[in-house]
Amino acid sequence: MQRRAYAPGLAALLAAVTAGVTGLTGCTAGSGGDGSPTDSKAGSPAEAAAPPGKYRTLLEPCGSVQRSTLRDLLPGIDYLPEEQREHVYRGTAAVTYDTDRRAGCSWKADGPDASHQLTLDFERVVSYDPAVSDDDRAQQVYTGKESAAGLSAGPTAPLPSGSPADPPAGASPAGAAAAGTTPQTAGPGTPTSTGTTTSAPEGLEPRLLAGLGDAAFLDDVLTRAGSTAQRRTVSVVFRTSNVIVTVRYGEQPGRITEVPDSKELQEKAQGLARTLAEKFDE
Repeated sequence: MQRRAYAPGLAALLAAVTAGVTGLTGCTAGSGGDGSPTDSKAGSPAEAAAPPGKYRTLLEPCGSVQRSTLRDLLPGIDYLPEEQREHVYRGTAAVTYDTDRRAGCSWKADGPDASHQLTLDFERVVSYDPAVSDDDRAQQVYTGKESAAGLSAGPTAPLPSGSPADPPAGASPAGAAAAGTTPQTAGPGTPTSTGTTTSAPEGLEPRLLAGLGDAAFLDDVLTRAGSTAQRRTVSVVFRTSNVIVTVRYGEQPGRITEVPDSKELQEKAQGLARTLAEKFDE
């Protein structure tokens, strides 16, 4: 009789414990009332992330310039032995850690009358701020380069003579070029402490450019150190969506009395820049 009385009591106790465990399980965090998982931030408005940039990869810079263009930009190629000529055509790739984020290439050819050098730099900008789009971040980076060249946003027109520049503190022409910016500039014919001058004819001064990517500018810098020949470097920088392209084209004549022609260098640099902009849009 006692055994029969104990069994129903034990069953009731087990039923009560089971019900309690079930109730605790049904209230665990991360589950909805119907048992489906929910976000721990449920109830708070979700922030819409800024859109990514148009480009996820970059062009291969050493293969982005046709041989006919290189031959025009680097006339000294024709005077080189065939083996050296092929080496120049291939270009020298810049050393980067991620070619989908930064890539570059350079070419140089010395001729009997002058030495020419061409450098390309491609930078794909990525914003790590969800509230800032890749395009907006790229515009910020581009604006910094524009400012370093002594230019400011405004109507597309030549920069007035003598406009000031504001390069990074301690920057040198070589260091600025390596960082993807341009050296300090001054008014036409005005020497700087580094021996840098700008003497582009009127209408060819550093300026903003229209019809090239989403934003673009041109810089023209003439340098001379001591008794060496004068060297002119023309830089064309443009932004297309979240990619910033820099074309840097320079000439150094063999004779110290000669001054490289701004118009010719600028036309060739702009022509290549426009061809590259079309390639990115393909």
